[in-house]
Amino acid sequence: MLDQAFDALKTYTWGQDRNLVKPLEDAAIATRGDAAARKELEARLAAVLTTDATYDAKQLVCRLLVLVGTAASVPALAGLLADKKLSHMARYALERFAEPEAGQALRDALAKVGGELRIGMASSLGVRGEAASVAPLGALLGDGDVALATAAAHALGAMALPEASAALTAAKPSDEMKATVADATLACAEKLLAAGNKAAALKAYESLLAASPSEPIREAAARGRQACGGA
Repeated sequence: MLDQAFDALKTYTWGQDRNLVKPLEDAAIATRGDAAARKELEARLAAVLTTDATYDAKQLVCRLLVLVGTAASVPALAGLLADKKLSHMARYALERFAEPEAGQALRDALAKVGGELRIGMASSLGVRGEAASVAPLGALLGDGDVALATAAAHALGAMALPEASAALTAAKPSDEMKATVADATLACAEKLLAAGNKAAALKAYESLLAASPSEPIREAAARGRQACGGA
């Protein structure tokens, strides 16, 4: 039955009988606790991404790899990151992989793709929240592409990392980006505070107060500083 499902997957499109590929979904669940079976399933699914299978089939595979994927699937998913149609689904999977290889694949793609795809890579790196992503994202804060710089700022703001906070506070944004970077700095400080890192959060709050941002930001930073035990 599984072999038949893989055969059907080659030409599968949404709207077809879902039962044709349901055995693949069932296998993703059934192989929990069976390392050998799961490894084989993962390899077969990842291989589909390198074929001329349909767009819908590859979308489904990306979703299934969220359940069974490991570092072994990263090269196949990475191969889709420059594909305008499938990049978002590959990122969807890689965002959820625990393995550091997934983050590295996204960082590699960040340096190679452009436009909306690059913005997507920045956003996914923010979701993963790895310290290794701080430097490449920080380098984009001054980029002339405001949409990209904004994505990088939001990505850093999503991280509960002192390194991310330091990158934001050290940034020298354009006038157009100052409010965005201040918002991201505040978001990062709040995550640090929630995580119990009062020292790093306090530095961010004090940086915001010293920079004289908008009144709402100043008020939020002052409240944050008090929550950290500052004056």
